[in-house]
Amino acid sequence: MKSITALLLAATMVFLTGCNTVKGMGQDLKKAGEKIEESVKK
Repeated sequence: MKSITALLLAATMVFLTGCNTVKGMGQDLKKAGEKIEESVKK
């Protein structure tokens, strides 16, 4: 039973870390897109 709990806890940690990484990458892509739009408007 303890090994199942530990496995679920580890899987949850990996999932939450992945979400933060994807969110950060999305923000970076958004900023890059805004910079490209600004340079096209000039």
